[in-house]
Amino acid sequence: KPIQHKNLNTLLLCFLLPVLKQSNLLFSFITTNKNNPSQLSSLFMAPLFSLLLFSLIFSSSQAQRPPSPGYSPSSKFGSITFAQGFKNLWGPKHQSLNHDSLTIWLDSSSGSGFKSLHPYRSGYFSTAVKLQPGYTAGVITSYYLSNNQQHPGNHDEIDIEFLGTTPDKPYTLQTNVYVRGSGDGNIIGREMKFHLWFDPTQDFHNYAILWDPSEIIFFVDDVPIRSYPRKSDATFPVRPMWVYGSIWDASSWATENGKYKADYKYQPFVGKYMDFKLIGCKSDGPTSCRSPSVTPSGTTGLTSQQSSALAWVQNNYLVYDYCHDPKRDHTQTPEC
Repeated sequence: KPIQHKNLNTLLLCFLLPVLKQSNLLFSFITTNKNNPSQLSSLFMAPLFSLLLFSLIFSSSQAQRPPSPGYSPSSKFGSITFAQGFKNLWGPKHQSLNHDSLTIWLDSSSGSGFKSLHPYRSGYFSTAVKLQPGYTAGVITSYYLSNNQQHPGNHDEIDIEFLGTTPDKPYTLQTNVYVRGSGDGNIIGREMKFHLWFDPTQDFHNYAILWDPSEIIFFVDDVPIRSYPRKSDATFPVRPMWVYGSIWDASSWATENGKYKADYKYQPFVGKYMDFKLIGCKSDGPTSCRSPSVTPSGTTGLTSQQSSALAWVQNNYLVYDYCHDPKRDHTQTPEC
């Protein structure tokens, strides 16, 4: 059925305005003339111009999402219930289970944390997380591997941490690796921080760590965002670790290096978890056990398509890389 030019332009304008605002393309023009309908309509009067603009903006909005990695390892591994793989570690009154969904929260009296039933020496570990919107500065919601209880002052750790924020700024996802006490007193973190290409407060998204003897890979919705290869025994965690999750007050550093603190007038601060996957080699398991592969061919590492997706994320959403921080002493991080 033929569409009148005026109707087509109106339809396109309604679609394009929010996208234009996000991309800042012609937004200054629209803002300047927002009270001048004739000026705005003249801009969009020609159907050909509208269609070309639609194509341009659609391509721009598509560019805000990562290219497909071509494979979804999370769909290949079965989920377990919380009770099948975890137990409460602290803050039991700040934790609740509803079917297969776990909710933990922080208020002025306590936060909460959980821990896997078994330690692992390698594996694929994932969960889906939904974060709290609004003011969450100073609050960290996390999913990580660690052996800090077994090796206090000399522990290993692989972190996914969501750094709370103020309502006008996005969450930061921090990945980190500590090796043999580098996080105990003598802080040698290996942080890489990212913004996300979606709002993590609107729905559950999958976050995963692959830890095998040669490499650590971090995933968001099956898109690899960071690879940390084993370049030497001194810079790679090899001792068994447990899987943890927690929510806690890290006001001293979490949000813009401590500029914004946790404000308990916004309590409780809530983190929701579901779809747990612990596909690994337990520390007391057979020596023949091998980490699962995250490629369709079953090989180690990433495919070329996965590597391209990783490079795209780091080119577009990486906001901090410890290897490129001029304030760091890089004699302590030889892997850089």
